[in-house]
Amino acid sequence: MTIVFVGILAALSAAAAAGMRIALPLLAIGLFQSDLLWHNVPLLSKIHPQVLLGILTSWSLFELFGSKKLLGQRVNQLLQLILSPFVGGMMAIAATKISSAEFQPLWIVAMVGGLFAFVLKFVQVGWFFRLQGLPIWIIFLEDALCIFLVLFAFNAPEQGGLIAMFLLWFSVRSSGEWYRWYKGKKKTQQFL
Repeated sequence: MTIVFVGILAALSAAAAAGMRIALPLLAIGLFQSDLLWHNVPLLSKIHPQVLLGILTSWSLFELFGSKKLLGQRVNQLLQLILSPFVGGMMAIAATKISSAEFQPLWIVAMVGGLFAFVLKFVQVGWFFRLQGLPIWIIFLEDALCIFLVLFAFNAPEQGGLIAMFLLWFSVRSSGEWYRWYKGKKKTQQFL
C-alpha cells in the first residue's frame, strides 16, 4: 500500500512539472535516467534517443529563452495548454513505472496526471492574460520549480507530491480570485 501511495505522489509531482513546461520535464526525465533514457515514457520510447534528445533540447531552449519575451510567452502558453494533458499523462505513467508502484490500470494514472497538468497550465494561462504577460521572476521560478518537481518525483516523491498538492490548492484559490475579478469588471462595465 505504501508503494502505491508513493507512486501516486511521484505521478502528481511529474504531472505538475508537465503543467509548467512541456519539453523541459521530458528532457530532464531522460537525462536523469542515463542508462534507460526515455524507456519508461510511453510514445517517446518508440523514437530513437538521439533524435528525441535533439528535439527536446531545441524545444526546451525555446521554452527557457522564448518565455522571457511577451511573444514567446504567448506561443509557449498556447502550445503548452494544448499539449499539457498529453505530456502530463505520459509523465505520470513514467513516474509510476519508475517508482515500481503496481498500479493498474495505467490509463487512470494517465488521465489524472493529464488533468492535473491541464488545470495547472489553465490557471497559468488565465493569469497570463489577466496580467498581460507574466513577470520575469515568475518565469524563472517556474523553470526552477519544474526541474525540482521532476527531481522530487524520482528521488523524494513525498515532498514532490506535497508541492504538487500545494500548487493545486493555489490554482483553486486563483480561480476564485479570477471569478471575483470578472464579476467586479462586469459590474463596472454595466455602470458605464
